[in-house]
Amino acid sequence: MSGRAGPGGIMTLEAARQSAREAGPDAPLSTLLCWVEDYLMKGHVDLGRTGAVCPFTRQAARLDTVRLGISDERAAGEEAAFAQVRSGFSTLDAIPCKPGMRHFRTVIIGFPKCDTPDGIAMLKRVQDRHKFYSLRRNRMIGLMHATSEAPGLWNSDFRPLRAPLPVIAIRHMVEHDAPFAARHPLLLLPYLARFPIAGSKRLIAHLRAGAQ
Repeated sequence: MSGRAGPGGIMTLEAARQSAREAGPDAPLSTLLCWVEDYLMKGHVDLGRTGAVCPFTRQAARLDTVRLGISDERAAGEEAAFAQVRSGFSTLDAIPCKPGMRHFRTVIIGFPKCDTPDGIAMLKRVQDRHKFYSLRRNRMIGLMHATSEAPGLWNSDFRPLRAPLPVIAIRHMVEHDAPFAARHPLLLLPYLARFPIAGSKRLIAHLRAGAQ
């Protein structure tokens, strides 16, 4: 990965801002940073609710627990991309913060050279190969790209996982992930094991809201 503010090129938001200024607006890191700050951390007219597209990321930015990186891997580099994503889990656990704020840590890796059908298919395989690894550790792993058709939770016509370059993000599973747990069977049991009472209440409230 490129970058200079941590192992493997993973850097804080402030270091990313400095590197992006030096690299120019067309650099992949600049594109990733702009997407994180101007899309994930802000509201959207089609979101279907108030608040930021990703309130988790906005709060993590306030706590300085967001880390960004850019990978130079291409579609043919699946094993290298896999190793970079796997190391992202260790990076996540190493982000310094107060014990009560650990669940706000997140790592976001951009793959600008995978912006092709083959590249996105490769990253999907990398994501799938990490599904059980992430669930056993109460982590979430997501893939975002320009042609994502994943519907929004509050507006099914909205495509919240679209990004200007392919991105894999790793973060902690949190209590507010009830809508994701309801949608993905593999996530449901780990979610309820992690949040047995509060999680059950959130799931019931989510399902009731959807039935109305």
